[in-house]
Amino acid sequence: MCGFSGFWSIKNSDFDFNQILSDMGNAIKTRGPDSSGTWSDDENIGLVHRRLAIVDVSAAGHQPMHSSSQRYVIAFNGEIYNHLELRAELEAITPRNWLGHSDTETLLAAIEQWGLFQTLIKTTGMFALALWDRDTKQLQLARDRFGEKPLYYGWQNGCFLFGSQLNALRAHPNFAPEINRDAITLLLRHNYIPAPYSIYKDIYKLLPGTIMTLNSSLEQTTDIYWSAKDTMAQAAANLCTLPAAEQLQQLEQTLKNVVKGQMAADVPLGAFLSGGVDSSLIVALMQAQSNTPVKTFSIGFDDKRFNEAEFARAVADHLGTEHTDLYVTAEDALAVIPKLADIYDEPFSDSSQIPTYLVSKIAKQQVTVSLSGDAGDEVFCGYNRYILTARTWHKLSRIPVVLRKMAAWCLTAIPIKVWNALSVLVPARWRLSNMGDKLHKAALVLPSKTIEQLYLGLVSHWQNPESVVLNSKEPLTALTDPKRKANFLDPILQMMAQDTLSYLSDDILVKVDRAAMAVSLETRVPFLDHKLFEHAWRLPMAMKIKGSKTKWCLRQILYKYVPEHLIERPKMGFAVPLDTWLRGPLKAWADNLLAEQRLQQEGFFDVTKIRKMWLEHLSGKRNWQYQLWDILMFQAWYEKYHK
Repeated sequence: MCGFSGFWSIKNSDFDFNQILSDMGNAIKTRGPDSSGTWSDDENIGLVHRRLAIVDVSAAGHQPMHSSSQRYVIAFNGEIYNHLELRAELEAITPRNWLGHSDTETLLAAIEQWGLFQTLIKTTGMFALALWDRDTKQLQLARDRFGEKPLYYGWQNGCFLFGSQLNALRAHPNFAPEINRDAITLLLRHNYIPAPYSIYKDIYKLLPGTIMTLNSSLEQTTDIYWSAKDTMAQAAANLCTLPAAEQLQQLEQTLKNVVKGQMAADVPLGAFLSGGVDSSLIVALMQAQSNTPVKTFSIGFDDKRFNEAEFARAVADHLGTEHTDLYVTAEDALAVIPKLADIYDEPFSDSSQIPTYLVSKIAKQQVTVSLSGDAGDEVFCGYNRYILTARTWHKLSRIPVVLRKMAAWCLTAIPIKVWNALSVLVPARWRLSNMGDKLHKAALVLPSKTIEQLYLGLVSHWQNPESVVLNSKEPLTALTDPKRKANFLDPILQMMAQDTLSYLSDDILVKVDRAAMAVSLETRVPFLDHKLFEHAWRLPMAMKIKGSKTKWCLRQILYKYVPEHLIERPKMGFAVPLDTWLRGPLKAWADNLLAEQRLQQEGFFDVTKIRKMWLEHLSGKRNWQYQLWDILMFQAWYEKYHK
């Protein structure tokens, strides 16, 4: 796990390459605090690498690294879990004199033997890389299959810039970007900016599973070496027909192999443990294959609504891990907020970014690598919203759209405070807290014409962000672009695919990568092994859902290691009490960022709408915590980088 950056200049050969590259590398120092290296040549191209040494911590793993023939130079961020198998395959072709045992050296040898495209098809891992071919004078950028590791790129005043984070690009003297208002609409809808867009015009994120090539004629081409969309479609069309018991046995063995492979490291290793199904299963399989207690980490909150630490402790005690949990106060969590703009360096407003950073900080005190249970929900159908949305659509789709539009109008015609007053007349088992607020939100998605529209509406923070962001047009994404979106007849598969193509890559993985890298911690996600992913998508739905139980197959495997009663409980998520914080300890901070005059001067948002929402939230009339957090995270980022 590391960070890298670089640039290719076509206009200016008078740059002080060493100084500029050093500045770009220092901007992402937390991604690689162990060492740094720069390289440049007379083609006006340069690379800088910041190293967090994980495999082969010796100087033999130093980057940028040259291939044995000196043809290729690489800057690489990530881990290739099967690199020893690749070495054995290469040795069978031609015996080699290896300088060390780093996966980067293996990768370069493989590229010389098979080329980049075929090499990446053979790899199992998470990565982003920049590869310079000294013979053909071409630059290639590549990213792993799911986008676990980030990679930005774009032209700025005659320079092609690229790097792990925007902070590195900002350090280049030619970096003078324009804020992309269209991207702000995506932030408001999703709480993240999905690839290929970034907050800046002309700066992009490389899509997962993709190789981008820039040749000496400055022609840019893109090749897809692996497609999640195609993989899901092919697997779902070729479902496993073995008896359930054999499917479970195969799945357990596959999971064991993946976890064992991701436990390889020359530095201390541990795991995040929330006590839920996914993280508990990863830790259980780690402990089953370890001769010593696995180090596990969790954080707790005094607020019972958000505290899972006691459940994690119970699982840890049962498995016999070396567990560390730390109860953090509201003040501890609030202290993270001023750091968020630095940590994420692009507007990002998934509020679970706060506890993710805190648990990463705790883990880093003892380990350098931590495995996580992320992606279990997307890969094995773990979100309750999949079932609820499918059931809702089954009923809604029978009602003509015109009648649903009328119903929506009726719901919103009655003020929220009136609905709340009427809620006392509803039987207790059907009564909703803040019923008016929920009914008004439900009215927004009632007219949906397809389940895709319904699901997008349900998971959107802002239903019409173009009406809030001035002079903007919401771009097409993997959820709305016919060329990129998945198409499944099964509504649950469709929702899983949508989350995989956007939410997983652009929210979950971004959140974890930036939070962990801020404290120089490598994170690994076993559920995103691509062979395991293919395996999971070949499992029939009956292996994933039984009645109202999600992730059924994972639960059956987990219960071989952990008693059911330690796991079965309502799902909490990794949240913080934003609603009350915004009315309390964060009020002054938010008031400043949402000041009417300030919003008018900056000119990004409809001031009237934002101020109305803020005042409604402060009064308790509405709970606009997520919508406001989107705005606040943009405002805090803008204040940091553009004031």
